[in-house]
Formats: sequence, C-alpha cells, structure tokens
Amino acid sequence: MKPSKENYFVDKLESNASIINPNEGEKLELTTISITFKVTSEMSNDQLGVYEISLPPMAIGAKLHYHRFMDETFIVNEGQLTMQVGNKEYKAKPGTVAYVPRFTPHGFKNDTDKTVKLTLIFNPSQKREGFFKGLYETLKEVPVDSEKYLKLYNKYDSFPIDTSNMIPIRK
Repeated sequence: MKPSKENYFVDKLESNASIINPNEGEKLELTTISITFKVTSEMSNDQLGVYEISLPPMAIGAKLHYHRFMDETFIVNEGQLTMQVGNKEYKAKPGTVAYVPRFTPHGFKNDTDKTVKLTLIFNPSQKREGFFKGLYETLKEVPVDSEKYLKLYNKYDSFPIDTSNMIPIRK
C-alpha cells in the first residue's frame, strides 16, 4: 500500500470563526463590577481572552498588580477610566487603548460618578474566566478572606504589589 501524499503547498482552510454579538456572552455581576466573557480561553485554545467590563461609579477594578505570563490590553469604550501604571496615574477617555505588557505594575478604577465601560484583552488568556468566576465567589464573602483572594490571584498569574492593600474595595 502506497502512503498518501500530503500537499505541503496548499493551506487547508477552515471555517472556525466565532461571532459574538452585543449582549451575548456569559455575564457575571459582582457588587463592584460586571464582566461579560466575549472570547474565552476555550474558544481560542488559551491564546486570547476578550472581556467586556462595566465599572459603576467609584468602583475599583483592580489594585496595583502585575502578570508574569500574559499581557493585558485595555480599550476604554465609555466614560473615563483611571489607570495606574507604576507610580503614575492616567485618565483614559473613550477610544484610549492601553497595552500593559507582563511585569508592568498596573491597576484601574472608576473615580467618576458615571459608569465606565471597557474591553479587556488578555494574551495569552491563561484561563482567565476561572479567575473572574473565583473573584465572583471571593468578593461575595464579608469580610473578604485576603488569603483566599491572594491564592486566587496567584493561581491566575496576578501578583499584587502590596498584599496589605490588594482587595478592590474602597474603604
């Protein structure tokens, strides 16, 4: 029997696109933040995660932290997002794109009286949906268990700069 020849000069095309319409995707409603999964780790073979975030007035998305194995991109869609990168703060208006490579300390919050809407992109995604689902469970507890929070953070490639000030709740 003759082995079949593979054609190394012709691409095999596939139709594997995912089209996610507005208001589609799994949504988590936390007390301080709303997250909608648009492109998940499962869809992208863990290469990309795209999430819509809604921060109500005066909400904190995340305190200063960094990632070792993924980059994060912020796209501000509505409102003014306050971003901290290192020791500097930036006021990001709609249309702003902020690329935050790994090992760059960053945090974000809404310091205004209007809701901020943004898109977060993680590359690679590192199964980020697990982080958001764990965050949902952890932040529902009163008081928040800081050891459990840190364990969740570290499992999903997030490392707070100051473990005594890492819980995203205003005091």
